Amino acid sequence: MNKSHRMCSRAIAVPLLLLTAHWTAPSHAGQSKRGVAWACHVIDNTSRGADGTRLADVNGDGLPDITTGWEQGGVVRAYLHPGYPRVRAPWPAVTVGPAGSVEDAVFADLDGDGATDVVSACEGKVRTLFVHWAPKAKDRYLEAAAWKTEAIPASRNAQQWMFSLPLDINGDGRADLVAGGKNQNASVGWFALPPDARDSARWQWHALSRVGWLMSLFAEDMDGDGDRDIVLTDRRGDLRGCRWLENPGLGAAQTQPWVNHFIGGRDREMMFMVLADLDRDGALDVVAATTSDILWFHRAGRDVWQSVSIPLPDNVGTGKGVAVADINNDGRPDIVLSCENAKAEKSGVVWLAYQGNLADNRWQAREISGVPGTKYDMVVPSDLDGDGDLDIITTEEVENLGVIWYENPLR
Repeated sequence: MNKSHRMCSRAIAVPLLLLTAHWTAPSHAGQSKRGVAWACHVIDNTSRGADGTRLADVNGDGLPDITTGWEQGGVVRAYLHPGYPRVRAPWPAVTVGPAGSVEDAVFADLDGDGATDVVSACEGKVRTLFVHWAPKAKDRYLEAAAWKTEAIPASRNAQQWMFSLPLDINGDGRADLVAGGKNQNASVGWFALPPDARDSARWQWHALSRVGWLMSLFAEDMDGDGDRDIVLTDRRGDLRGCRWLENPGLGAAQTQPWVNHFIGGRDREMMFMVLADLDRDGALDVVAATTSDILWFHRAGRDVWQSVSIPLPDNVGTGKGVAVADINNDGRPDIVLSCENAKAEKSGVVWLAYQGNLADNRWQAREISGVPGTKYDMVVPSDLDGDGDLDIITTEEVENLGVIWYENPLR
């Protein structure tokens, strides 16, 4: 297939004086035995190497907004949902600041001023966490000059930072920041923020566990003791797999170690995971993508997990991102899978519906992306167009499709 046919909806070139506006052409749908690909809409493709999406409602309009780091472009951007009538056009956007080799960006109001900031995690030679402080005036949120970018001193050159998660660890009512990285000297831990979060020199790092290559971070009360533990996937190293770190409690208890509990997947290259009640028994399961399959971990006791391997569909890349959601509104949870290495006419995003009973582990794959992209990242279900079904938000890094969403046709 011609490379021009491997594109999602692309922005058409415009004169220099009109660079703030561009138009989206109809998407190339593509056909496979899994069905027709969903219509693809570009939120932004104006930089290089879009690498993951994190969502929050930053302006209080009840609609999901997005932040994304552009790894090769070296910038972090935020996007405001434009409202349902304009959702298929490129979204209003702001570059919140520079960040070289940025791997992750997440929304968080760290200083408690009511304006939602952005935290970026950088790997490569940058090896630093940055806070992009948002303007307090809501009407200036889309003004790049109103943002201030600041490196966190305690993070500089400590490790290749891969992911972060805002979370009140010490129970003081203010956000702290859980973060971690990969490769040499990598660990997962948390930064205790001072009363004035903008006093970045006073951020204190507390390492919790070694990691080889951190992929996912979630906060969840895994042991039912009332505090939130940390659940993660670790891609490589002697602690690889899916595991959770037990929160020792608040106050003085924070001086105690966070005990590691393995969930499974220690023989796999673990990628992204989600916490979801896949079997609808009232308890959270773990569903994780690996490079070779999807693992469903069903909890049978405090530290007893039953593992089910769900094979990857034919003619897709290697597993990367995963989500659990009711895609076709039939009342049953489905799985959405994104892939890397979706080369040679392989698909990069599909969804899977189980056939018969879930215990039969028979899944039918259905198309989402077709074959335009090569390297997709996290997949996030959200009803972006307000029509009552869940669309899929993701990024594609190699073909530079950018920040995109796929419109669910299954009403």
